Amino acid sequence: MVSLLPNLSSPISRLRLLWRPSIHLTFKATSKLQLHNKAVKPQLFKSFSAYCSTSASNVQTQNQILGENENLVVLGIETSCDDTAAAVVNSNGEILSQVISSQAELLARYGGVAPKMAEEAHALVIDQVVQEALDKANLTEKDLTAVAVTIGPGLSLCLRIGVRKARSVAGSHNLPLVGVHHMEAHTLVARLVERELQFPFMALLVSGGHNLLILARDLGDYIQLGTTIDDAIGEAYDKTAKWLGLDLRRSGGPAVEELAQEGDAKSVKFKVPMKQHKDCNFSYAGLKTQVRLAIEAKRINAGISVASASDEERQARADIAASFQRVAVLHLEEKCERAIEWGLNIEPSINHLVVSGGVASNKYVRARLDEVVTRKGLKLVCPPPSLCTDNGVMVAWTGLEHFRLGRFDPPPPAHEPEDVVLDLHPRWPLGEEYAEGKSEARSMRTARMHPSLTSLIKASIKQESQSAI
Repeated sequence: MVSLLPNLSSPISRLRLLWRPSIHLTFKATSKLQLHNKAVKPQLFKSFSAYCSTSASNVQTQNQILGENENLVVLGIETSCDDTAAAVVNSNGEILSQVISSQAELLARYGGVAPKMAEEAHALVIDQVVQEALDKANLTEKDLTAVAVTIGPGLSLCLRIGVRKARSVAGSHNLPLVGVHHMEAHTLVARLVERELQFPFMALLVSGGHNLLILARDLGDYIQLGTTIDDAIGEAYDKTAKWLGLDLRRSGGPAVEELAQEGDAKSVKFKVPMKQHKDCNFSYAGLKTQVRLAIEAKRINAGISVASASDEERQARADIAASFQRVAVLHLEEKCERAIEWGLNIEPSINHLVVSGGVASNKYVRARLDEVVTRKGLKLVCPPPSLCTDNGVMVAWTGLEHFRLGRFDPPPPAHEPEDVVLDLHPRWPLGEEYAEGKSEARSMRTARMHPSLTSLIKASIKQESQSAI
C-alpha cells in the first residue's frame, strides 16, 4: 500500500481506469466530495469494495448503491475519431441534449480520416459543442453529477482533445470523472434504448475501425468471441465507396447502401472471406482486394463521380456495390450464427443480440441479421441510427452506469499545465478472448501490451478482495 502513495501526488493524469486502489486512497484524504449538490462521504467506497469482493451474481444493484431516488446527470464527451460529440443524460434514461459536429467535409477532402486534421477540427469546436449540449439541456456545470469521456480506443491525437476538455470542466467545478471504453459505450447504449435488456446478452459491434463479437456477462465483464484480424467492415465500405467515386461527405456506408439498391447483388462473384475458418473472427482485407480488382476490370474511373457517369457505367458500379454488400454482410451472418451458438453454450439464458456501431445504421445489415437472430430464437436490439454512429449519449450513459457502482476518478486539479501527460488507451481490447476464438494471426504479446478492460477490472476486484481481508 505504501508504494501507491507517491502516485497520488504525481503530475501524471489521474484519468485512469476507475477502479484502481489508489483512487480510493485519494478519496480517503478528502473529507467529502460534493456530487450534484449533495455531500457524498467515503462510505460510497464501502459499497464499491463490497461490489468488488462479490461474484457478479451477488453484485449489489445500482439502486442499492446510490439510492433509488438519486437523480444523476452526466455530461458525456466523445472525440475518439472524426466526430466531436457531447450529450447530457440523466439516470432516468432521458437524453436531455445531444450535439454532434461532423467532419464530413474533411473526410471527403482527404478520402478518409487524417488524424492531424481531425485533431485540429476537434480543437476548433470542442468548447462550442460542450456548451451547446449544456445549453440545450437547460443546465450549467453546477447541475452535473459527473463528466464522462472516451479514453480509448481511438486516435490518440483526437482522444486527448476530449479528455482535456473533460478534465477542464470537471476540475473547474469539482466534478468526478468517468473514463469510458468506446466499444463498451456502443454496447451499453442499447440498454438506454431497450430498458428490458439485462445481462447476459450478445453484441456485434461494427464500425469503420472495429468488428467485435462479444458476450456481455455483466457491466465491465465481457468475453470476446471474435474480432477482425485485419480490416473492419466499415473500412471496407469506405474504400469501396471511394473507389466507386461516391460522395464521401455522408460517409461510405450509406453511399454504398444507396447505390446497391440499383444493382444486381449476384452479378459479381466475390468470395466470402474465411469460409474455411470455424471461428468467429472476421477479415475484410481480401474482399477489399476483390472489389478493387473488379473495379479495375470494369475500368471504372473514380475521378468521375457516379452522378456524372453514363447509365452503363452507373449500372456497373451499382452491381459491384450490391455484390460487395451481399458478401460483406454474409460474412457477418455466418460469424454471428456461430457466435450465438458459442454464447448460448456459455450462458444459456441469453435472449438478445445487440448490433451497434456505425455500420449498424445500415438497413440491409439489420434485416439480414434479424433473420439470423430469429432462427436462433433471440431478439435483435439495434439503437436508432443517431445512436449507432459515434455520439456523446453512449458515453454519458456508460459513464452513468459505472458511476452508479462507484467507479469514477476524483475531480482533477482546477488548473493543470498544458503538458500534463494524459492516460489514453488508443489500443484497448474490451474483453478477454474466448479460448476457441483466439486468432493465430494475432501475437500473444497483445494481451500483455494492451490488457483488456475486463481483465483490468478483474485484477482490481481481486486486489480489492485481498486488501479487504
